[in-house]
Amino acid sequence: MAERIEGHGGELALAALRAYGVREMFTLSGGHVFPLYDAAHGSDFPIYDVRHEQTAVFAAEAVAKLQRRPGLAVLTAGPGVTNGISGLTSAYFNASPVLVLGGRAPAFRWGSGSLQEMDHLPLVAPVTKHAETVFGTDDIPRAVSAALTAALTPHRGPVFLDFPLETIFSVADADAPQAAPIVPVEADPAEVTRAVELLAGASRPVIVAGSDVWGGDAVEALRAAAEALRVPVFTNGMGRGALPPGHPLAFAKARRVALGGADVVAVVGTPLDFRLGFGDFGDAQVVHVVDAPSQRATHLQPAASPAGDLRLILTAFADHRGDRVDHTDWIATLRDAEEAARARDAEAMAAETDPIRPARIYGELRRVLDPDAITIGDGGDFVSYAGKYLEPAQPGSWLDPGPYGCLGTGLGYAMGARVSHPDRQICVLMGDGAAGFSLMDVESLARQRLPVVIVVGNNGIWGLEKHPMRAMYGYDVAADLQPELRYDRVVEALGGAGETVAKAADLAPALDRAFAAGVPYLVNVLTDPADAYPRSSNLA
Repeated sequence: MAERIEGHGGELALAALRAYGVREMFTLSGGHVFPLYDAAHGSDFPIYDVRHEQTAVFAAEAVAKLQRRPGLAVLTAGPGVTNGISGLTSAYFNASPVLVLGGRAPAFRWGSGSLQEMDHLPLVAPVTKHAETVFGTDDIPRAVSAALTAALTPHRGPVFLDFPLETIFSVADADAPQAAPIVPVEADPAEVTRAVELLAGASRPVIVAGSDVWGGDAVEALRAAAEALRVPVFTNGMGRGALPPGHPLAFAKARRVALGGADVVAVVGTPLDFRLGFGDFGDAQVVHVVDAPSQRATHLQPAASPAGDLRLILTAFADHRGDRVDHTDWIATLRDAEEAARARDAEAMAAETDPIRPARIYGELRRVLDPDAITIGDGGDFVSYAGKYLEPAQPGSWLDPGPYGCLGTGLGYAMGARVSHPDRQICVLMGDGAAGFSLMDVESLARQRLPVVIVVGNNGIWGLEKHPMRAMYGYDVAADLQPELRYDRVVEALGGAGETVAKAADLAPALDRAFAAGVPYLVNVLTDPADAYPRSSNLA
């Protein structure tokens, strides 16, 4: 007979959360969810509170991304939930297993105009894997368990539950929750064989590996497959660092040469979206390896598209014993292109320009960042340069907004990263436009003693919009910010520290002070507004 537990709705929910490895919550205080706070208070389940609900969801997403377990955000009813929608949507696009628990106006008075009375489900359903209102207190453990199982089942993603006021405040008894196992799904063996034979038989193959390789715990299998088949590997998202810098098959700078010259491109664990030219690689055959059938591309027909547990698929690639083509010359061609690009990058990262160009900032950051540093991008052009010049040394250490491209992720991600990894460097790379979305949450970081370093590329414009608009129309509107704004003083007022840097020679000592500070520290770097990131990706 199953063990029974008794408690109010918050206590029953927390029992299920603990069973699934959830260890903390991120929230902005609201009366509709007081029982969840009561259940966590005084226990080993810390509550981190923020100044805007989107920050709570982004923090939960960072935990989910970095630790590959569910992240939890608790939002009060009505505007609390709606303020978190951008975070939910980002988690949906990023396949992050986030659970949002929402408050809800009382069911017994529904339709009478209670405070913040709103049906959340029609809003959240399109951007979640599972959304449900739980009406019975004794049903809470079942509902939380079902939601978390859905969140963790590939293709992973966010889930949402809300509780009417009387449901979460009432007391009931229920079966003690136990986590359901996530059973790996094996791909069609014939499709796996077709995919690996295409790779092994190609003269100029390339693998592009994305975030789901990290999320699906398939990093070692990717390395084994690449080494067994001798295929060059490029990475994006949280897959960056899956093959460490210096690995003979790891490439970062020769992507255009590789994708332009390949005869087979295997894209693993990332969609064929605008970041990859929608899968148009010229005459190359495309292999799309995904973790669930729902993720297969629908706008083109790949030559093969195995769908299932990525670790199992890549292990099968590594175990392939059929014929294969020697790729030595192809790898050498890419290595030559890679080294030429690195030489150009080194020159840019050392440039003594006035005003400072973003490349120089990243040259200095490469010196000071530890191999296990967690780097967070929150911006447009400034973060695009980060992707170009910074190379994570290990997977699961790069956080950016992902394909949804939502600004404002930075400080929430930083909070989740600091909670997840108290002893690692946390560095947020933020455009000055993005700073307007979340900078107030420096107060949350400072108050809760969560030190991070924030580097702002301050060019006084919306660079991702200003330069293209001028190219298209000969003018721009709504693309200017206040020049040379002192974001460091904002951080100081909120309990952190910082400084403004206007000369390249001052960058290195400023970064050293930032990483030694032990408080949220913002380095406000005045950068050249004329410097535009050279874009080649398709946006539409």
